[in-house]
Amino acid sequence: MDYVKVNYILEPNLGEAAEIMMAQLGDLGFESFMETETGFEAYIPEKYFSEEMPSNLYMPFTNVKFNYTIEKIKDRNWNKTWEENFFEPIVIGNDVMIRGSFHKPDIKVKYEIVIDPEMAFGTGHHETTGLMMQHLLELDIKGKKILDMGCGTGILGILCSKLGAASITGIDIEEWAYNSTVDNCKKNNVTNMTIIHGDASNIKDTEYDLILANINRNILLNDIQKYVKVLKNDGVLLLSGFYESDLPVINAETKNQGLSYISSKSDNKWVASTYRKW
Repeated sequence: MDYVKVNYILEPNLGEAAEIMMAQLGDLGFESFMETETGFEAYIPEKYFSEEMPSNLYMPFTNVKFNYTIEKIKDRNWNKTWEENFFEPIVIGNDVMIRGSFHKPDIKVKYEIVIDPEMAFGTGHHETTGLMMQHLLELDIKGKKILDMGCGTGILGILCSKLGAASITGIDIEEWAYNSTVDNCKKNNVTNMTIIHGDASNIKDTEYDLILANINRNILLNDIQKYVKVLKNDGVLLLSGFYESDLPVINAETKNQGLSYISSKSDNKWVASTYRKW
């Protein structure tokens, strides 16, 4: 898949200003961000990009000015790109290691997940992925039936399988994500995950013990009611892909749908929260 990278330069480079801009860009469909010394980079699939997007942002700080450059990024062999740029494995909670197939195995960790990126993202390095995994390591997954919305590379569903889940259904609207999850399940010997190419309308008329959704604020707010419909009583909904500033509106919608707030984890102003259906 081809992407567009927008490199923002802020003068002065204030973290709070960058956070507000990234939140707005996330609402517009930008999927990933990377901080730089002068600002940040924002990435979006080329098919969703329009020329007016980068400049159509609200800046509440009158002393902060920004400009940007746009670069089109052609699809490429991301495994080779990551390897050539010394992409390093990461460890979550001292128990889970995420590595590429080009890295050596590590027998010291309890759970090892091999993820080969089919695009620039999805290697587990984003804060929200780590936060979701931290929650999963604290939950009782054994024997549970799980739905993973916006499954991406399949990394969360694969961890659930290794933690003893009975079955996992992964759904993602992107074709690259479907193909990537299929491949990564094979690499990790996961045989109990069903992958569906689609969106929330493809959720089967069944009930799940645990539903995961690491997407973005707007999609979550639109689809929470659909998740609740198929969540078992006493089931848990785990959400991420939004900022700390978005937590009140997420909490309000989950409460409106009959869920009770359990807890949240945050990292670099990103949040993952759990909710229970009674």
